[in-house]
Amino acid sequence: MKQQLKGEGLLFLAALIWGVSFVFQKVGMDYVGPMTFGLMRFSIGSVALFPFIVAYDRYTASKGRIPMRFSDRNLLKAGILTGLANFGLSSFQQIGLVYTTAGKAGFISVMYVALVPVFMIFLRRKVRRLTWLCIAFALIGLYLLCMSGSAGQFLHLQLGDGLVLLSSVFSACEIILIDHYVDRVDPFKLSFMQFVIAAVLSGVCAFAFETVNVDAIIDCRIPILYTGLLEIGAAYTLQIFGQRTAPPVMATIIMSLESVFAVLSGAIFLHEVMSGREITGCIIMFIALLLVQISDAPKK
Repeated sequence: MKQQLKGEGLLFLAALIWGVSFVFQKVGMDYVGPMTFGLMRFSIGSVALFPFIVAYDRYTASKGRIPMRFSDRNLLKAGILTGLANFGLSSFQQIGLVYTTAGKAGFISVMYVALVPVFMIFLRRKVRRLTWLCIAFALIGLYLLCMSGSAGQFLHLQLGDGLVLLSSVFSACEIILIDHYVDRVDPFKLSFMQFVIAAVLSGVCAFAFETVNVDAIIDCRIPILYTGLLEIGAAYTLQIFGQRTAPPVMATIIMSLESVFAVLSGAIFLHEVMSGREITGCIIMFIALLLVQISDAPKK
């Protein structure tokens, strides 16, 4: 029980960091392109994590165990797959933030909570009927939150909202992958590898499609440092350690709180205001996303 509570605490802290990070990600788009922003924050996150890898290896050796090598087959496979998923979710989320608000992006991003049970079908895991009902309500809330248009006009999905929704697909994939590999590999090295891969892919796209300006990067140093050191370097690592002891259902519920923190931080720091329909959509989504996890939990 003590280890479970510790894991849940780590996940709560990660959710808080992620929620506030939407503000810094949104502000960062005033200075640099999405891929350049990704290159910098993933690079900083990787560098910040490396001293912890060295310390963890020494701790492992002091206990008479052999530290896992970067050449380990499971670690390589896990790092590549989670790195690709992380690059996809971060890139689409960052591009989407150019066209939508931090609060809305935070809520749409947690659609991965509903998507994880759907993906479980492909892993031949049973999904309860009540879970499907909860997912349907989540989609209704998402519709109210994202679809724009006045009465009598055809409602359409905003570009930014659609891109952030696409990022939640990659986020669901990453959660499933971490859950699969977390007990098989070194958590610090898994984080490091996925960040390096995401940084390399972001760098390739940045130099191919954007103008990388050093002065603009310097002007963007606060958003880059926050997202690099805390969101990437700390929060994702907290997620991996938290998922090792927290039950999957509770872990996903706690991580979904990032949507609440995103709305609150967007309102406080960016003075974002939602319409009545969007607020209603948020409420329906949040209730549905909580119920989808509770309904999918095994009975004692």
